[in-house]
Amino acid sequence: MKSISYKRHRFPPEVITYAVWAYFRFTMSLRDVEDLLAERGIDVSYETIRCWCLKFGPQIAKNLKKQRPAAARIWHLDEMVVSINGKRMYLWRAVDAEGEVLDMLMQSRRNAGAATRLMRKLLKNQPMPPQEIITDGLKSYGAALRKLGMDHLHRAGRLRENNRAENSHLPIRRRERKMQRFKSAASAQRFLSTHAAFYNTFYTQRHLTSRRTLRTLRGEAQAAWARATIAA
Repeated sequence: MKSISYKRHRFPPEVITYAVWAYFRFTMSLRDVEDLLAERGIDVSYETIRCWCLKFGPQIAKNLKKQRPAAARIWHLDEMVVSINGKRMYLWRAVDAEGEVLDMLMQSRRNAGAATRLMRKLLKNQPMPPQEIITDGLKSYGAALRKLGMDHLHRAGRLRENNRAENSHLPIRRRERKMQRFKSAASAQRFLSTHAAFYNTFYTQRHLTSRRTLRTLRGEAQAAWARATIAA
């Protein structure tokens, strides 16, 4: 992993990384993070925190992604409508059978070409090809997979069969409301890609695990975070 340089910053790395972690980990605004730091005696403006998140967020996300184990080979694909400056956009997303966010792509169309671009991005970035691809009834998925010669892996199910993807939209909807909608397609893509790496690292299905297992998972996540934010 690439170490991160915090040179020429007035605040120490511990403060910077804590602010970035709080912003992407929880449904908080930049002003919320400013208040959180102020309660701890650290006087920093929300605009400075914004700069930290833009500069260090993607770098940390890359380091977190490199530490993730290989995803499950059952993929769930779905798209969600996002309104940006009054224009309808579509966020195409893919998650595995465990809810791990595999990738996403903000696009203006909801057709076979858009589905093909998502699949090509997935196949390029994932180390293992899928064994099964589950989608809803949108015909664009079938057309895209036939074009890529993967239609034998496709299972177009009902809404319940693709619940894994539907439920994974909820954290994004919460962030969208907190941020009062995304301002542009590029900024939404950048933020959500970074957010996905943080989500994958720290999300634990605590209702399905014992307290001992939960402590272990949290310890592993914190260790991964420490490695991802190590200073140069």
